[in-house]
Amino acid sequence: MSASSPRKPRRGLVLGGGGVLGGTWALGALTAMEQEYGFAAIDADVIVGTSAGSVLAALIGAGATLSELEHQYTDRVVPSGPLAGYDFDPVRATGGRRPGLPRLLGPGSPKLIGTSLRNLRQMPATAVLSAFMPEGTRSLERIGHLIDAVTPMGEWSPHRGVWVVAMDYEDGKRVVFGRPGARVAPLASAVMASCAIPGWFAPVIIDGRTYVDGGAVSATSIDVVAHAGLDEVYVVAPMISFAMDHPSSVTARLERRWRVEVTKTARHEASVVRASGAHVRMVGPGPEDLAAIGANLMDDTRRSHVLETSLRTSTAAWRASDDAAATG
Repeated sequence: MSASSPRKPRRGLVLGGGGVLGGTWALGALTAMEQEYGFAAIDADVIVGTSAGSVLAALIGAGATLSELEHQYTDRVVPSGPLAGYDFDPVRATGGRRPGLPRLLGPGSPKLIGTSLRNLRQMPATAVLSAFMPEGTRSLERIGHLIDAVTPMGEWSPHRGVWVVAMDYEDGKRVVFGRPGARVAPLASAVMASCAIPGWFAPVIIDGRTYVDGGAVSATSIDVVAHAGLDEVYVVAPMISFAMDHPSSVTARLERRWRVEVTKTARHEASVVRASGAHVRMVGPGPEDLAAIGANLMDDTRRSHVLETSLRTSTAAWRASDDAAATG
């Protein structure tokens, strides 16, 4: 590189949680990102994934293009790449659109209850709630099989910058697998842990410790890249929204109220990253997307409609994020 050549910016990509439909919406937002800013998702120096976002992070890190993922997410044959010929059914992979009956009615993590009671002011409400929920019974083994099919079994991603966020189910601390200095884990196990929604899926044990969905700490975990030396951070967050629809059902209205809180947290996390010197762009589903998604983020029957809507709306969402960043 000559002395006059500009330095290539170090980019981070943060993929938040949001169930089957959140991951589908995120795929449309990523497609718009690539078109709008001219770089491929796999070229990000750091790719952080939480819950459904961890599946996308792992597949992108393995070399799957967004076009190939679009085929995969809409039940079409993937013509090329690491997913070629792989039959993945999200209904079978997640065990259905509703959680199964709990094995026991007691709390899922008595140890975390004790930790929560000692640190109530420091613990996110979602982490405290997860401790009291019965242990889930659905299995994430098929998700693990998918990750093992596209990466070296028992190893980490070919993309060394893939980070996967989970929560330690004993002390409530966030764990970022793949980040330098973090606990070592196979990628498939880390992704299953990151996706293990408390009360829905069985917790995942890695090296003697028990883990659940990283979304129990934060649906986005943007702030984990604050000290990664990044110049630009692109956040694709299915659980945040800067404009809402006005649903009629009680369930959907409650979900929208929760989005307000998640969005507040994401804004705070983004401010931490901006304080480190990085430029942060952040998108979430808008009113049209929310109407397409509905109230149940695990309702796979809506996937095609959600993806079509996201592909149509996300370019404007990215441009709005530029305007928001420019005005502070």
